[in-house]
Amino acid sequence: MHKAPAYDGPVQTPLALIAQRWTASPRIVRRAALSAVVMTVLIIVTGGAVRLTGSGLGCDTWPKCTDDSLFATPEQGLHGAIEFGNRMLTYVLSAAVGWAIIAARSAKPRRYSLTRLGWAQFWIVLSNAVLGGITVWAGLNPWTVAGHFLAANALLTVAVITWHRAGETDAAPRPRVPRPVRQLSWAIVLTSVVLIVLGTSVTGSGKHAGDSSDVPRMPWDWANAAHVHAASAWVVCALALAMWFVLRVVDAPLDIRARSRDLLVILLLQGGVGYLQYFTGVPEILVGAHMFGSALMWIAVLRLALSLRERSQAPASVPAQSGDPALSSL
Repeated sequence: MHKAPAYDGPVQTPLALIAQRWTASPRIVRRAALSAVVMTVLIIVTGGAVRLTGSGLGCDTWPKCTDDSLFATPEQGLHGAIEFGNRMLTYVLSAAVGWAIIAARSAKPRRYSLTRLGWAQFWIVLSNAVLGGITVWAGLNPWTVAGHFLAANALLTVAVITWHRAGETDAAPRPRVPRPVRQLSWAIVLTSVVLIVLGTSVTGSGKHAGDSSDVPRMPWDWANAAHVHAASAWVVCALALAMWFVLRVVDAPLDIRARSRDLLVILLLQGGVGYLQYFTGVPEILVGAHMFGSALMWIAVLRLALSLRERSQAPASVPAQSGDPALSSL
C-alpha cells in the first residue's frame, strides 16, 4: 500500500505560481497597464463605430450572434460583421487586462494596490459585457446604450489610474501643489464627468441611434441637448484655462504645467470637432472623431489630477513582506 503524500500547505493559485517563477520589471508592469488603456480606448471607438454604422443590432441576440449561431452569418451582412467584430475585441481587451493583472501580481515587491486595480478592471469588463447583452435584448434602449458607454469610461478611469500607479511606489502620497490648486483639479474632474454624461444625452436623442430601424430615442430635443452639452464644455474649458494660469502663478513643476497645456489643446480640438459636426449635420466620421477625443480628454483630465501628488521612493533594500496589506489607498 502506498502512503499518501503529506499535505504541506494550501493549494496555490496560477497567479501565485507564475509570480514564484517570474518577476515582472517595473517597465513591464507599466507597459502592461498601458496596454489596457490603449485597448479600452479602442473598444470605446469601435463601439462608437458599431452605433454610427447602424450595426447595433447586427447580431440580434446575445451571447450568440443569432439564435442558431455563435458567429455572424453571411445573411447578416456587413452590420453583423461589424457588431461581431466589436464583440471579439472584448476578448482582446480582456487579454490586455489579464496581462496587467499577471504583471502586477508578479512584481517584486508585491504591489497589492496594482493587483486590486487590475481585478477591478476585470470585473468592469465582465459587467459591461453583460450590460452590452442587455442593450441588445432591449432593442438598443438609449438608456442602456448610455450606460454601456459610461461603463466603458469607468473602465478607462481605472485603467489610467493603474497605469499611473504602476510608475509609482506604494509610499504615502505627498502633494506637489497648494490645496486650492488640487481643489480646482477636482472641479475639472467633476465637470468633465458631467460633460461626458451630457454627451450621452446628445447621442441618445440624435439621429445616430445605432440601427437603421426606428429604435427609441431619449425624450428631448437633440438641439437643446447639444446646447447644454456645449455650455458644460465651455465650463470645463474655463476651468482648464484657470488651471493653466494658476499653475504658472504658483510655479508648479514643469511636468504638471505640460499636462495642463495638453488638456487645453485637447479641449480646443474637441470643441472644434463638436461645433463642426453640429453645423454639418453630425456626419458619422466627425462623431467618431468626437468620441475618440472624448476618451483623450478624459485621460488628460485624470493624468493632470494624478500628477498633483507624488509618492516618494521606498528604500529598495527593504522588500515588502508577502502578508503585508497595501500601504496606501488611491
